[in-house]
Amino acid sequence: MIVDLRIYTCLPNKVAEFVALYEAEGWPIQLRYLENCVGWYTTVEGALNTVVHMWGYADQGDRERRRAAMAADPAWQAYLKKVGERGLLLKMENRIIRPTPFFEAHRAAKAG
Repeated sequence: MIVDLRIYTCLPNKVAEFVALYEAEGWPIQLRYLENCVGWYTTVEGALNTVVHMWGYADQGDRERRRAAMAADPAWQAYLKKVGERGLLLKMENRIIRPTPFFEAHRAAKAG
């Protein structure tokens, strides 16, 4: 399994607007295509105006197929256009991460 860790920095005082737009329009589309949301958060301390979300995939090929299908959806394109037109985001980052073997063992032992 890999996780796509996405970190978005909103302009000051724009987090609530971004989250509301995402919840109404982006979230349903991403759930349909990406399916495995590992978490969706906003910062309380540290780097403020930040949204962090994580999506799990079987592997990089799975990620690429799912994201390509989503990118081709006109509803997703319309959502991205709205985010851009409203000027909500300052910066977007993503990182592909994978669990360490000791964490996988811990998780398996806890589940078993």
